[in-house]
Amino acid sequence: MLRMLKHLFTLLFLSFVFAIYSQDNTLRLNQIQIIASHNSYKKRPSEKEIKFLLKVKDKLGKENNPIALDYGHLPFDSQFTYFNVRGLEIDINPDPKGGFYYKRKINAFIHGLKQKSGVEELKQPGLKVLHIKDVDYETNYYTFKQSLVALKKWSDEHPNHLPMFINIESKDGAPGDESGLLRFAGFKRGIKFDLAQCDSIDSEIKSVFGNELKGLITPDAVRGNFTTLDEMATKNAWPLLNESRGKVVFIMEGGAVDSYLVNHTALKGRVMFVYSEPGKPEAAFVKRNDATRDKEKIKDLVKHGYIIRTRSDAETWEARKNDYTDMNNAFESGAQITSTDFYQPDLRFSTFQVKFPDAGAGRKNVINSTGEALTE
Repeated sequence: MLRMLKHLFTLLFLSFVFAIYSQDNTLRLNQIQIIASHNSYKKRPSEKEIKFLLKVKDKLGKENNPIALDYGHLPFDSQFTYFNVRGLEIDINPDPKGGFYYKRKINAFIHGLKQKSGVEELKQPGLKVLHIKDVDYETNYYTFKQSLVALKKWSDEHPNHLPMFINIESKDGAPGDESGLLRFAGFKRGIKFDLAQCDSIDSEIKSVFGNELKGLITPDAVRGNFTTLDEMATKNAWPLLNESRGKVVFIMEGGAVDSYLVNHTALKGRVMFVYSEPGKPEAAFVKRNDATRDKEKIKDLVKHGYIIRTRSDAETWEARKNDYTDMNNAFESGAQITSTDFYQPDLRFSTFQVKFPDAGAGRKNVINSTGEALTE
């Protein structure tokens, strides 16, 4: 009897392994769905910072409502290991000379907080990671390289993980851009991305992942013999899942995109993809953040072969209302990347938590495949 049970267990285990292996050899990169965190590096501002920002919110610009800044995240490895996050968003800010983000201007107006950060890494040249200069700067990783090292370390330790989709937002704005009053108070304008700064993004990624980029899925590798990435996507020629496990995909949005494309049509020779619009040579990834309004459009884009990023919540409002409308629409739309600030609930607001019904690390796409759980 014991021997029979052992044989049965062995058969069941082999069947499970075969099932995983089989689906990995048929599913393509655009036929899965994962959950990503939004502003993944960010720490919650202190209570003093939030209270001060609420007093001056009318001067900060429409997109800098302090209520919307009242969230934070765990270090990357904890997000990956304990909450099955398989995507990130990292905001990169140019700092070619170093020191541009060393001081936190709002602290000049808050009793008990120092302007000078005391963070030596912020004095060095290179891309910095933070949400809003002088306003929302608390972060688990001060530099882009630090965030890349953390990402690569976990990836190397889990070689069979589902592909990681890393959204890079290139930020070149600052509160000093919003009004003359803020500039009078000492808030500086942001630094714009130029061609040299765009090249530095690729260089910093290569400094961590290596010049051969073996752990990445790149535009050149995916494009293959197609002329454009748009053609590759619409011909459903994305790499298979078994070729993509253990790898990382970088996709950029924001102020650097136009410069990043200069002399690199269809992203030839570049490390990162960019979010674009269907029909453009570089179009493979498309962003549609309003999952409810754009649900049917997202479904259509998924059917046409594109990989879509959307959001299940924004600016803490869904969590405050315990509202799952956008999350459900995001999952049902087939968007491959659903971004959230609440992979774990913030009980100050509600029990709102974004996860797949089966709590897996990912699942087969409900629009262009069948919605079943995926491991790792």
